[in-house]
Order: sequence, then C-alpha cells, then structure tokens
Amino acid sequence: MATFVTLINFTAQGMRNIKESPARLEAFKTLLEAQGGTVKNAFWTLGSYDLVVIVEGSEEAAMTTSLAVGALGNVRTQTMRGFSAAEMKGLISKMP
Repeated sequence: MATFVTLINFTAQGMRNIKESPARLEAFKTLLEAQGGTVKNAFWTLGSYDLVVIVEGSEEAAMTTSLAVGALGNVRTQTMRGFSAAEMKGLISKMP
C-alpha cells in the first residue's frame, strides 16, 4: 500500500464547527477504511496547517476519500505521496 501525507486547513465552516473535529476524523477513518485504506496517524498542529494525517491505501482510495471530504466544506487539503526509507532505497537502486 502507498503512504500519503495530507496537510489540512480548516475552512471558515470547519472552524465554526471545530468542536466536531475529532468526530469528523473518526468519520474520515470509516470512509477511508470502506475504500480499503487506513489512517496510520493524525495530529492537530500549530502553524501553517491545522491537521496532518498520514494514511495508507491505493491512489484511488486516497483520491476518492479526499474528494468526498473536500465536498463537505470543512477542510482544504494538500496530499503528497510519501516513501519510506526502504522504498527509497529500492527506487535509488533502479537509477541508471
């Protein structure tokens, strides 16, 4: 399974409903699991982003879940594909 790191900012709507944030994360976990993925970790953060979520799953699961969550209007996301050290070693070994 691929690993994805998602950086999240709350929208104005998301901030108005901030007390629901932990429950929204649980709903996100359920939605992602229905797509065959899993949430590995989540952190509410200070600074440029409000939440960082690390998930594993297929690209299709990541995209489908991201679109579904974005459509709710509580967050804006930026998702990046992450590679472990072992994966990176494998990629480097294929370099010419």
